[in-house]
Amino acid sequence: MTVTKHILVLHTGGTISMTENSEGDIIPSQHNPLLGADSFVPADVELTTEEIFNLPSPHMTPERMLELVKRIRQAEKEGSDGVVITHGTDTLEETAYFLDLTLDSAMPVVVTGAMRSSNEIGSDGLENLQSAIKTAASDDSRNKGTLVVMNDEIHTARFVTKTHTTNVATFRTPTFGPVGLVTKDGVRFFQELINQEICAIDHLVDKVFLIKAYAGMDGTLFDALPEDTHGLTIEALGAGNLPPTTLPAIQRLLDRNIPIVLVSRCFNGVAQAVYNYEGGGVQLKKMGIIFCQGLNGQKARIKLQVGLSDGKQGQDLADFVDNAVS
Repeated sequence: MTVTKHILVLHTGGTISMTENSEGDIIPSQHNPLLGADSFVPADVELTTEEIFNLPSPHMTPERMLELVKRIRQAEKEGSDGVVITHGTDTLEETAYFLDLTLDSAMPVVVTGAMRSSNEIGSDGLENLQSAIKTAASDDSRNKGTLVVMNDEIHTARFVTKTHTTNVATFRTPTFGPVGLVTKDGVRFFQELINQEICAIDHLVDKVFLIKAYAGMDGTLFDALPEDTHGLTIEALGAGNLPPTTLPAIQRLLDRNIPIVLVSRCFNGVAQAVYNYEGGGVQLKKMGIIFCQGLNGQKARIKLQVGLSDGKQGQDLADFVDNAVS
């Protein structure tokens, strides 16, 4: 006996809901072209669609992400079997990871988008949406955290990242690869992540910043942070090193009890306290900087903000951020 799955699709905007005008510019549509498009929905799926936002991806904020979290929690209480979120690709990985950190649910939550607008040749929006719905309706997708489905691949929100400005195969998982595929026959998983700690927050701490290191950098940017800064993430050089001229300003931030998280600006690999010279990772760790392994800068910032919003401080915060498997 076939069981009908009730899937809620939350549209938030982005290229997947945009159109190309006569000048070739991609612009937001007053009417989302995906609303009412359901002829591709599998027979065993009952779809409910809702336009919760209609925002270009750069307009997304953590406050909007928290609104999504609250709507998804409500959907589960109302009996949804899974949720799909359509989203612009520029900040998709940040929203997906925010959901991954804050939703304490076995229900599948899948984020998707498109690299080509609805009326461009080769538009990928409907295909990605169909794949995301299949994934959300699969029993095998339960208890896997938030997933990102694009271009027939299933990625974890934790490690996926946008790697190309325009290519439809832009979303990749460096180092680890996708955890599954969407095929004609259904959804297939080949890997699984270790479970992570969930922070079921209902509010947000603000003023959590991200700064990228570069050759010849000094303390100017660090000293320019506002007095009410709550946290900072640094994309450091190589395995996790900084120019020595940044150290006095960084120490001033640490003296103000501002937690500082460090990741590598490299595309692959993890930050480690390997080098023992001035500005090297060994010294930075001794100073009290928290090393975050496996995440890129934008996701480490999200994780720091979520941890702070959950009330974590001191060693509890460091353990949460530093945990390589969460």
